[in-house]
Formats: sequence, structure tokens, C-alpha cells
Amino acid sequence: MKSDNVVRVEAMNVLIAALGAIDAERFISMVKRDTFDYTEWQKNLWMDKSIEEIHAMGVELEKRNNRSQKSISKGKK
Repeated sequence: MKSDNVVRVEAMNVLIAALGAIDAERFISMVKRDTFDYTEWQKNLWMDKSIEEIHAMGVELEKRNNRSQKSISKGKK
């Protein structure tokens, strides 16, 4: 299991990669400021997708993550 600090760092890196530094900070501020119910948010997040579509999205994300990790590993050698 990863430490809390490792999870925080990885999460910030993902947010920054997806949103950019400024919008990542804005997102963190919104989550901290609002009474954010993650479970309720997740219930409505994929309402327009079938389970097959969600699965395909997950498979594609895993492939991209694996490619990213391989390229990072190559750069460290």
C-alpha cells in the first residue's frame, strides 16, 4: 500500500497533467471549500454510459498509464 504522501503527490501530478497547475489548484480549493460528497458525485458521473463503455474507458486508461510508466522508467536508466 502506498503512503498518504505518495498518493497525494501522484494525485497532484495527475490533476496538473489533466488540468494544468492553476485549474488543479482551483479544483483542490473547490473540493476543500464545498461539502463534496464523492459517493453522490460518482452516482451521477457515468449515467449516460453503459458498463461496457465504462470498462472500455478503464482499459484504455490502464494502457495509457502503462505506456507512461514505461517511458518514465526508460528515462531513469
